Formats: sequence, C-alpha cells, structure tokens
Amino acid sequence: MSKKRFFAGTFLLSAAGIISRIMGFFYRIFLSQTIGSRGLGLYQLVVPLQHMVLAVTTSGIQTALSRTVASQTALTKKKEAGDSFCVGTLFAFVLSFVAMWIFYTFAGWFAGEILKEPETEALIRIMACSFPFASLHACISSYYLGRKQAGYPAFTQILEQTARILSSCILVKIFLSRNIEVTAWIAVTGALIAEFTAALSSLLFLSLHFHAENYSFFHIKAPFHKLSEITATAFPLTLNRLLLSVLAAIEVVLIPQRLRMYGFSQSNALSLYGIFTGMALPCILFPSTVTNSAAVMLTPSVAELQTLGAHRRIRYIASRACAACFLIGTACTGLFYFFGPFAGKLLFHEVTAGNCIRTLSFVCPFLYTNITLTSILNGLGKTGATLLHNAAGSLIRILFVLFAIPLIGIRGYLYGLLLSEMLLSIMHINTLYHIKS
Repeated sequence: MSKKRFFAGTFLLSAAGIISRIMGFFYRIFLSQTIGSRGLGLYQLVVPLQHMVLAVTTSGIQTALSRTVASQTALTKKKEAGDSFCVGTLFAFVLSFVAMWIFYTFAGWFAGEILKEPETEALIRIMACSFPFASLHACISSYYLGRKQAGYPAFTQILEQTARILSSCILVKIFLSRNIEVTAWIAVTGALIAEFTAALSSLLFLSLHFHAENYSFFHIKAPFHKLSEITATAFPLTLNRLLLSVLAAIEVVLIPQRLRMYGFSQSNALSLYGIFTGMALPCILFPSTVTNSAAVMLTPSVAELQTLGAHRRIRYIASRACAACFLIGTACTGLFYFFGPFAGKLLFHEVTAGNCIRTLSFVCPFLYTNITLTSILNGLGKTGATLLHNAAGSLIRILFVLFAIPLIGIRGYLYGLLLSEMLLSIMHINTLYHIKS
C-alpha cells in the first residue's frame, strides 16, 4: 500500500470516526437525560452480548475477507476476490441468523441467569434482531477495505450513527406525546434501526459496484475450497475475539454485583455502572478515533512488508507509530485530568462522571499505544501472541473486579484497567523487539 493511499484512507476513516463519535457523544448525553443513568446501565449490560455474538459469527471472517480480497485483488483476480467475499459473507450471515434465533428464543434465560437482570429480557430480543444486519454490514465494509477503498466504510459509519440518533429522537417524541415511559428500549431499538439502515445501504452500494464490474455470484467456482481457506484464517482471530468478549462479558456481570458488596443498592450499582461505561469511558475513548483508523490501514501495510522481508522497516514504522500514539495519549492525560471534573458537570451534570474521567485519564497513553501495537502484531500474523497478551490483561481486570471493588468501590476497577493496559504495552513491545532484524 502506497503512503498516499494509506494516509488518504486513514484521513477518511479518522474524519468519519471523529464525526461519528461527536454525534455519539451527544447521543450519550441525550440518553442519559431521557432514560437516566440506570436505563443507560441496563443498555450497557446487553451491548457486550452483541459484541460477543459478532466476535463468534463475523469478526474473524471479516478480517479474513479483508486479507483475502486484498491479496487476490493485487493479483488482478477480481472474480476470485468477489467469489471469496460472497462465500465468506454468506457463511457469516448464516451464523449470525442462528445466533439471532438462539438469543431471541432464550432471552429470558440470558437475562436472568447470565446478566442477572430480568429487565433486560426485552432488550436482548430487540438486540438479537440486529445480528444479521450487523454481520452483513461488517463483511461488506471489509470487502472495500480489502480493495483499499476507505470511502464507503467511512460513509456508512456516519450514516449508521445518523440513523441511530434520528430514530431514537423520533421514538422519544412519540412516547412522550402518548405519555409512555421512556426506557432503555429506545436505545436498543435505535441500534436495530441503525444496523438495518447500514445493511440496506451496503447492499445497494455493493450491487452497483458488482454491476459496474460485470460480476455475477451465480457461478462461484469451488465454494467449499474458498470457505475452508477463509475459515482457516478466521478461526484463530475468532478464538481471540471470542475469549476477549467472554472475559469482557464476565466483567459486565461482575461489576454491578461487586459494587453491591461494596455497599451500593441494586439501583445505585446500575447507575454507577451506567455513569462509568456510558459517560466517562466514551470521553476517554474519543481521541482513539485517529489511532483506530491508522490501525485499520496499518495491518495490510505491515503484512506486505513482512512478505518482502523488510523487518527493519517494520520496526521503524512500529517505533514511530507507537511514539506518536504515546504522545497523543500523554497530552490527553493532562487534558482529562485537569478538565475531567468540569466536563462531567457540564456535559452530564454528574460529579461522579467527572471523577471517573480524571481517574481514567492515566490509561490514555497505554490504551492508545496498544491499539496500534495490536494492529501491527496482527498484521505480522502474531495472533497467538495478542491472544495471550489480551487474555492476561483481561484476567488482571477481573481479579481487580473480584477483590478490589468490594474494598474500594469503582476505583478498584479503574486501577485494574490501568495496570492491565501497562502490562499489555510491555508484552506487545517485547514481542515486537524479538522480530528478526
């Protein structure tokens, strides 16, 4: 990938990501004022379930498709690239449809036995309906990224966020006009409408693209062979993301429970969890839009350099990218530390949110750097190393949830998060250091 295309793609994705996050930021404020911190906490409880499902059904296939399409397009095998994309997308869609049926049918069990919150049953059913649409949208985006065309993924990112906000606002007005209580149902329904809109627009763009290239998916050669190649690449990535999603889901379930052990009531524990995940954490993650976009474009570049045996060049890129991310993170630490309490009061009218932002500020340098480091390692095929590193970091956070939160409250998790990110940075850098020079 040329420098021009890399920076152009990074700029497009960064711009779209910043716009989308700004929209999402104000959307969070809107949700906190309409459904309250407790409603926000209920919504945040079901979100990790969706992440876990997509990790199993789509995420690994999505990355595998991007790599496969990129390599076949480079060899001018456009028909082969289209065939591989169609086979992989169909497989991911079927898996997500099965997951939708499971979660919709057994929503009561997931709500009562897994999340320990019966009120989330209706939310899980609505969320389950979005699985096939999210899978379709993700796979089509990976096809365009594999062809190094970042414009379409950037556009649909903004379109999806716009649909989510507009649909939620309309639903709130309808509910208020009919004196119906506004609950977390609004947020989940808005997410469903957003995924449907993104999937529909994806199919429209893709059909126009295939028509322009005279491609037809009715005559796919050796579909099972292509599926085996895709799954062989996708399996370790899926295992990695599944483990991380499961560990994240464990954190989600444990945090409110351990907060009750610290002395909070069930309602207050959910409210504090909603403030932390729905208000403070999005503030901290906002600047990572740039590093995320660079990471998406960096993976194929590193893979190409590895194929050429340019290990010194990889080290040079890794050191420069990490230094830039660490400097951005350090600047954000100062910004969030000094202005976090003010931002919490101004944006969310919550003193607790400001305190959480200030404490989380120290995570920024390591968090932003780890995004880039993980992308580089995945580009080098070191998925096993990232799996072990991320699992170790998640286990540290879980231990702090289990033993620190009952003693010192939510600060226990914040300290565990900081320690885990620092450990991740050390392990990632150590792995890169031992790459052949």
